[in-house]
Amino acid sequence: MKQKATVLGIDLAKRIFHLVGMDDRGNIVLRKRLTREALMPYIARLPPMVIGMEACGGAHYWARRFRAHEHTVKLIAPQFVKPYVKSNKNDPADAEAICEAVTRPPMRFVPIKEVEQQDLQSLHRARERVVKARTALINEIRGLGLEDGLVFPHSVTKFRHTFTATLEAEQDKLTPLSAELFRQLYDEFGTLDKRLAYYNEKIAAICAAHPVCQRLGTIPGIGPLTATALVAAVSDASHLRMAGSLQHGSVWSHGNTPPVARPAYSGSVNGAMSICGPSGCMGHAQRCAGWD
Repeated sequence: MKQKATVLGIDLAKRIFHLVGMDDRGNIVLRKRLTREALMPYIARLPPMVIGMEACGGAHYWARRFRAHEHTVKLIAPQFVKPYVKSNKNDPADAEAICEAVTRPPMRFVPIKEVEQQDLQSLHRARERVVKARTALINEIRGLGLEDGLVFPHSVTKFRHTFTATLEAEQDKLTPLSAELFRQLYDEFGTLDKRLAYYNEKIAAICAAHPVCQRLGTIPGIGPLTATALVAAVSDASHLRMAGSLQHGSVWSHGNTPPVARPAYSGSVNGAMSICGPSGCMGHAQRCAGWD
């Protein structure tokens, strides 16, 4: 009699998904190749089981959907799946490796992110992109200015306050074309500055309305940016079995942590754990009205 699968490993992709199922003895009893459209109907028909996936793009989305059908979903950092690949790397072999890795007792798993967490993380990533674009633009203006004998300060605040005065004072060094170019570049800087201010205001408003962010804000050195980044990155702080361990913390932060959050982890994880409590950051407010 053919055994039923109790553990399912899924290699995620954009269009074609490979599935491998194992029974309770570790024997492979199922191999499937499904399109994106066919995946969810197939999973919905399966009895509740353990489903393992790599914590990669789209993993949290699929985890929430599978969880809605009473499956136990476990996400694994890709570096922990690699040792279980038995042959040349390909999609079916990856699915088999995921299926085996998810059954290992000492395996560490990545907590599933809620929709609100992903929204907040997306906000941080959009903000980070604007910060990089603004910095690159300032560096370009400073470099072009040096070619015309103009020296602009490094500081963003000083650059903002002195640009117009410097341009007017050194007008005789510029041709009409270069003067027009500098003004256009400064207009572009102003646009990025306004967009960054919008993101900062949005994050500050979320922090002010979110109870976990307010508790994190009581830790010295943690402001709205770091507090909201921590909430977005950490689903359940109890998964960090060794409080303050960056090695263990890297399991859930790998590939998902906004850069703004990283400095706080080195010295503030213990404080963040004590503020959030054993149920974790999102355990207190999975559906917080302050996200809007």
